[in-house]
Amino acid sequence: MSTFQTGGGRLRAYLEFIAAVVYFFLARALAHHEALGLVNEQWILEQWAPLIEQLVLCFLLLVGYASMGVALDRQPHPVSSQGLPRRPGWPSEAGLGLAVGWALALVCVLPMLAAGGIAIVLILQPSAWGWLVADAAFFALAALAEEVAFRGYGFQRFTRAVGPLGAALGYAAFYAIVQGLVPGSSHSSIAVSVAFSLLLSTAYLRTKALWVSWGINFAWKASRALLFGLAISGDYSHSPVIEGNPMGPFWLTGGGYGLDGSWVAFIVLLAALPVLHRLTRELDYQYNVPEVESAGVPLNLNATAATARHQHEAALGASEAVTPPSATPNPETPNLVQIQPAFAPPPTAGSKPE
Repeated sequence: MSTFQTGGGRLRAYLEFIAAVVYFFLARALAHHEALGLVNEQWILEQWAPLIEQLVLCFLLLVGYASMGVALDRQPHPVSSQGLPRRPGWPSEAGLGLAVGWALALVCVLPMLAAGGIAIVLILQPSAWGWLVADAAFFALAALAEEVAFRGYGFQRFTRAVGPLGAALGYAAFYAIVQGLVPGSSHSSIAVSVAFSLLLSTAYLRTKALWVSWGINFAWKASRALLFGLAISGDYSHSPVIEGNPMGPFWLTGGGYGLDGSWVAFIVLLAALPVLHRLTRELDYQYNVPEVESAGVPLNLNATAATARHQHEAALGASEAVTPPSATPNPETPNLVQIQPAFAPPPTAGSKPE
């Protein structure tokens, strides 16, 4: 996880991290206030308030942290620097995260099915399918807001201050505190929050982008709610088509709080750390190269190596282009090869030496 980073000292990075945390709470309060204001003014229905709140929160976080990156660190591409670069293959990275998140949810649900099962109630009204799309958008925006807040600008500045491992542990505690404020939280839910945050931080540190971690975050929550009808942190309101009531011990199902309060989920998330480390090996090799400075100018070793490779390939192509026609073998004409002896034979008795 170790990287070399530039851009100010550790104290300055720590102060920027504090500013990012304070701004997160301000942005979250402002987004909630704006959503409630639209409901009170009857601009939107009350059911749309959570989606509008997450949309406003994403906007405030992206714009606010981008402004900090430009003003405080002179970042030329502040949105990409937050972990959202539109680099080649970024949809595949998001797809990898979606696959991992779905697999985590499935591994946690299968023991529930074997132990006691899930009582399923289907709601097949046409309006329910529309709300299914809206809830999917809600989880996508909520996952994006969490990733920008907990692994974006503030996490990167905290990494500069205390190192990658310290930042991962610190933000795991920060995320657990935020989740601990949710009604119905317990010791198991705090443990799950810590393990989940470590998993997502590992995804960012291995890829230097939020695509994989966003995919994991979104799929882990949306698949449980939308496909199995389970509660997400005690909230059943995001299951418009399927409502599921798990039957089994609390340590397995998490009770009414959902798998976010299950000890089985905690074990599964910890076990996923080495698996994710393996799956992101190529991305780590490709993007996790340290950025060093030469005479005050940042140098990306990956970009330098890629440029050298392209120049080498171009030179080879040019040399092949100037090959004379006579040197090109004709497939219809057999090649004649004359083999010379390795050494000259000794002269005979009647021959004169040359």
